Amino acid sequence: MTNRLAEARCVVIKIGSALLVDAKNAELRHHWLNTVCEDIAALRKQGADVVVVSSGAIALARVRLGLVGRRLRLDEKQAAATVGQIQLAQAWSAALALQNLTAGQLLLTPGDTEDRERHLNARATLRTLLSLGCVPVINENDAIATTEIRFGDNDRLAARVAQMIGADTVVLLSDIDGLYTADPRLDPTATHLPVVETLSESIMAMGGAPPPGYSSGGMHTKLLAAQIATRAGAHMAIASGLAPHPLRQMLDAGRYTWFLAAEDAGSARKRWLAGALQTKGRVTIDQGAAQALLKGSSLLPAGVRQVEGTFDQGDLVVILDEAGHEIGRGLTAYDAQDSRKIAGHRSEDITSCLGHSGRDELIHRDDLVLIR
Repeated sequence: MTNRLAEARCVVIKIGSALLVDAKNAELRHHWLNTVCEDIAALRKQGADVVVVSSGAIALARVRLGLVGRRLRLDEKQAAATVGQIQLAQAWSAALALQNLTAGQLLLTPGDTEDRERHLNARATLRTLLSLGCVPVINENDAIATTEIRFGDNDRLAARVAQMIGADTVVLLSDIDGLYTADPRLDPTATHLPVVETLSESIMAMGGAPPPGYSSGGMHTKLLAAQIATRAGAHMAIASGLAPHPLRQMLDAGRYTWFLAAEDAGSARKRWLAGALQTKGRVTIDQGAAQALLKGSSLLPAGVRQVEGTFDQGDLVVILDEAGHEIGRGLTAYDAQDSRKIAGHRSEDITSCLGHSGRDELIHRDDLVLIR
C-alpha cells in the first residue's frame, strides 16, 4: 500500500485546524499551506483529481473577533465561521494560484449529503469543477448550523465527499501519524498499525478522545470516516501533516495507517445509504430474516422483532440482529406506527393489520444495504 497515493485517480484530502492554524497566535501557517499546494500540484501532474476538505474558519477568526482563550457559544462559533471562512477561502485560492491551480469553494452540511436530491446536485457541481481543472475546497457550513457544531464532522464529511464523487483515496492529515493500539499520548507501549484490513469492533474500540487545542477530530471520528470511505470503495489513510510537504512524505514511504477499501462497494445508491450519518429509527430482526438478507432478499415484516424510534415512510433506519449488532440499513416503506403494527406478521396479513393495503416488504432489497 505504500504506492497507493501514487496510483490514485481521485483523492480527497482533509486538513485539520491544528495543522492549518498556529495554536499560539491563531494565525494561518502560510508556508506550510504553500507546501501542501505544491504537493497537490504534483498529484495533479500525475493525473489525479484532488478535492480538499479544510477546517480552520472558526480558528482563524478568533483573534480578529477577540474570542481567544475561552470556549465559544454556538452563536459565537457561527459568527466566527462567517468571518473566518472568507480568510480561509482567500488563503486556499492564493496558495493554489501559486501553482497555477484554481480553487472552487463549496460549503456543505451533513444534510446536503443525507438528502438524495441535494447529494446528487452537490455531486454534479463537484464533478463539473474537477472536469474544468479546479481544486474544490470544501468546509462544513458552520455559520448556519442549527445544533452544536460537532467534533470531527469534517472527517466524516471528507469520507462522504469521497463517496459522493466516487474517489478511490481519502487522506486525513492530522497531528498523529496513524492508528495505534492505544492512545500513544497516554500509553508508551501503544503499537502503530500500518495497515487495517477490516474495521472490526476491536479496531473501532481503539478510538480515543479529541486532542486539546483547535483540533476538533479525535481518532474515534477518523475511524467513523474510515467506515464510510471503505464501504464506498475508497482506501483511506491517516497521516501526520505537521511537517511541510505531508503528501510528499507519504509518497516517500512515511509513517501512516492505510484502511483498505471494501472489495464490493455496491451501487452508487447503496454506497450513499451505507455512508449516511443520520438514521431515524432501529429495526431488530430474527436470525431467519438476517440470513435471508444475506442471500439478497428484502426485509419482510414477519422477521421483525422490534421497532424503535419515530420515522416516516422513506426514512433511513438501522437494521439490527438479535444480538444488537448493526447488519444493514435501508429506507422503510412504512412509518414507525405502521411498522410496529405489522412487525412479526406475514405479508398477506398487512391489510388486516393496517386496514389498508401496502407493500409486502418493510424494506425492499433495492433500498437496503448490508453492513459487513
